[in-house]
Amino acid sequence: MKKYKILWVDDEIEMLRPHIMFLEEKGYDVSTVTNGKDAIAEVKNREYDLIFLDEMMTGMGGLETLGVIKELNPNIPVVMVTKSEEEALMNDAIGSKISDYLIKSVVPSQILMVCKKILDGKKISGEYVTKDYLEDFSKISRRLLDDLDFDDWIDINLKMVNWELELDEHREVDLQQTLSEKKKESNQEFSKFVEKNYEYWINNKGKEDVPLLTTDIVEQFVLPHLESADGPVFLFVLDCLRLDQWLILEKHLLNYFSIEKDYYYSILPTATPYARNALFAGLHPSEIENYYPDLWQDNKEDERSQNKHEKELLQFLLDRKKVKLDNELKYMKIIDPDVGRAFEQNIVSHKRTHFMAVVVNFLDMLVHGRSDSELIKEIAPNESAFRSLTNSWFMHSSLFGTFRTIAQMSNAKVIVTTDHGSIITRRAAKVLADRETSKNLRFKFGKNLKVDPKFAMQINDPEKFKLPKRGVTGSYIISKEDYYFIYPTEYHKYLNYYKDTFQHGGISMEEMILPVITMESKV
Repeated sequence: MKKYKILWVDDEIEMLRPHIMFLEEKGYDVSTVTNGKDAIAEVKNREYDLIFLDEMMTGMGGLETLGVIKELNPNIPVVMVTKSEEEALMNDAIGSKISDYLIKSVVPSQILMVCKKILDGKKISGEYVTKDYLEDFSKISRRLLDDLDFDDWIDINLKMVNWELELDEHREVDLQQTLSEKKKESNQEFSKFVEKNYEYWINNKGKEDVPLLTTDIVEQFVLPHLESADGPVFLFVLDCLRLDQWLILEKHLLNYFSIEKDYYYSILPTATPYARNALFAGLHPSEIENYYPDLWQDNKEDERSQNKHEKELLQFLLDRKKVKLDNELKYMKIIDPDVGRAFEQNIVSHKRTHFMAVVVNFLDMLVHGRSDSELIKEIAPNESAFRSLTNSWFMHSSLFGTFRTIAQMSNAKVIVTTDHGSIITRRAAKVLADRETSKNLRFKFGKNLKVDPKFAMQINDPEKFKLPKRGVTGSYIISKEDYYFIYPTEYHKYLNYYKDTFQHGGISMEEMILPVITMESKV
């Protein structure tokens, strides 16, 4: 076991001898000096794990000594010990990047607690993380044997995501593989649950045993604010945002907004042309095609062309619900950094806009870009790294700047959601189909589709599932869990190319259980 080295700097060090003996009995190696110059010499000549530094010393004072120590070794933890309780002095010390602050007279138990927190904190918390993890996942395993409803699955998914974030902070705890296996098991049961209930859900809107779906979001979470608005209302749709990514982003927004979270289920397929059009229209894809055939673009080669008319679909929803805006509906799609920066600079001009919808495509582009870029794969080889990359992007993004500006607007309200999430595809499912079948990896539509039902949900009557009917004999297959579809032709080439890539369109907790966030500025 490592014996930690502590340096205690105090011009009345003899009075602290009982404290030093106490720490030595607990296994710490404690050295002492009585002034700042000797402390600096010690730091130059020897490595220390922790320094206790008296603030009021004759000669070179504690803050001056602290400044030199931090220049020599900025990473060494320093605990300031002082008789003063002046707030200005505390601010000066904290601004100088101390690790903790103690007011004299201190007792041995205080000193020991600080040592444990700074030197053994990770180890101790890791031990408790392991204990809590094993208890929690034992409960989840038992729950998976029960007859779960949609709220139960939201709760299980949230627990999984929170554990992912917890383990990101405790990499020394080797539980990532265990968590991955538990997620795999959970998604297997979740896929069965969705396959069993989905047709009922979409045909029984509003019943107690039916979750909120994509088609409900604008009506449930946006329209009430429009009717009572005394400030601007913004709807941000972050394409391909997962719950774990939102929780990373949320931490940066807590100082600017009061935040409430709700959850809903994406429609199937969990793909942009279906889910995002349904979100803005408040209608299922087949309903959009029937009511607004000119706005439903049937372009199998270019998915993005199928989302050209989101503003029109949203306006039709407002008209159907008889919502009158004070001024024209505003709509913006941010598809590259230049557009995002221009929007950030211009957002203040919308402080009197009644309602504005904004689509942000960066995360979806990052997901697709990762499939084709070895550099992005290297930077983000797994979900933990992908969360870190998302965090880095957001901290320096025009979107964060836009949110901060909106937070300064009086009575501003922001609803943030997404159209679908994504999942890392790890297992291939061989599919047989006609040449005209769509090219999507997580869902397909076409004729004569054949796939093992263990890997996919088959929809032979699209009308029952409120999906566009593509020809007399057209059908859909939607992948379950982490499977992706590969044709027999050049099977091994595409098997390796798409393995461990982020995809969407199928059935998984990551793709289907989504957050909708309501934020009110704290101004």
